[in-house]
Amino acid sequence: MHQSHLRVVIMGGSSGIGAATAIAFARQGAHLVLGARGKDGLDDIARRCRQAGGHADVLVVDATDADAVAAFAQDARDLLGQIDLWFSNVGSGVVGKFADVPIAHHRQVIETNLITHMNDAHAVMPIFLEQNYGIWVNMISSGGFVAMPYASAYGASKFGLRGFSEALRAELGKQRDIHVCDIYPTFVDTPGFHHVANYTGARLSYPPGVLAPEKVADAVVALVRKPRPVTVLGAPDVTKKLTQLAPDLIASGMNRFMETWARRADPTGNTVGALYEPQQGASGVHSGMVKRPARPRRDIPSGAPSNDRTLAVGAVLIAAAIGVSLLGKRSGDQSDN
Repeated sequence: MHQSHLRVVIMGGSSGIGAATAIAFARQGAHLVLGARGKDGLDDIARRCRQAGGHADVLVVDATDADAVAAFAQDARDLLGQIDLWFSNVGSGVVGKFADVPIAHHRQVIETNLITHMNDAHAVMPIFLEQNYGIWVNMISSGGFVAMPYASAYGASKFGLRGFSEALRAELGKQRDIHVCDIYPTFVDTPGFHHVANYTGARLSYPPGVLAPEKVADAVVALVRKPRPVTVLGAPDVTKKLTQLAPDLIASGMNRFMETWARRADPTGNTVGALYEPQQGASGVHSGMVKRPARPRRDIPSGAPSNDRTLAVGAVLIAAAIGVSLLGKRSGDQSDN
């Protein structure tokens, strides 16, 4: 299908990866419906989509409300005529030791990162089955493969989301034109750290080498022409090895890293972020914390210093990936001897 004829729904389209993806589709002339809790953010991204050459409508919706999502899906289909691609991109997080974080916050992360995607799928799959085609794109993350100390609920939600997506893909195996596509990026430069709840007592910021959200957006757009079950960005193949090679050892190493970081980082109070309510105003595509590269296709800022006073769930993932890669190489070297 020609990109300019595409009809696309993006849930979680008011900022970050969802916003970047909306703009990427708009540049192809697509017609979009954007959903999220915050109208200011939605209106901002819809304006950018129109400026980029697309058509965008906005619908305010709380993705944790299954009935609201079902109504949203019907409204989106009425606006678009049909739905070619639905991008499930809602997500949140809380950073801190498990016992230090109120259990209600852990529950909210599970609701936001897992149940909302199930709500999306439950709402759109009947539409896809009626059409006999459609692409459901599921934003997971490398956290779906890697244990994440200090982000246990986030990791649990992503492991669960990976399992749900694989089960759904199996159920739809005979539907040749209905595709379930998972996206697994490592850390991405979005406003996410402004939105997460923080119970570490330490200031959050991004590590060097973080992915640009436009890179993830390009991967989603590419699925229109060539749907694929799994797309891993940032550390291809390595994240999968984390489930095979010394996962407990790696998780322990990550925990030690986080403990060391928390002792050295600038102190701050606990925050709830946007866990329960949307951010006020527009958040945009990027965090504003990361120096943008001179050339847009480069994802790693030139000369960006390593800073052990900044957080890093992202750095943890990258370090773990490197560690597993080295373990795999060492194992290979030993087997050759």
